[in-house]
Amino acid sequence: MGSFGPIHWIIVAVVVLLLFGGRGKLSGIMGDAAKGIRAFKDGLKDDVSTEVADNKTKGSLPRTEQEAEELRKS
Repeated sequence: MGSFGPIHWIIVAVVVLLLFGGRGKLSGIMGDAAKGIRAFKDGLKDDVSTEVADNKTKGSLPRTEQEAEELRKS
């Protein structure tokens, strides 16, 4: 139970190859993951900002220029 079997050594070899194998493989993988997370966050921001803008304009009276400018800033 306490010794490493062939499966354990294969897993260790795969982890070592991912971390240290080739030029920048780990940084490339992490860069791709970061781009995906950033795109996801940007997508959520767009959805929330358009939803808030839609809710503010529905059923409201015409706004003054000052109120419209304050909405654009926020």
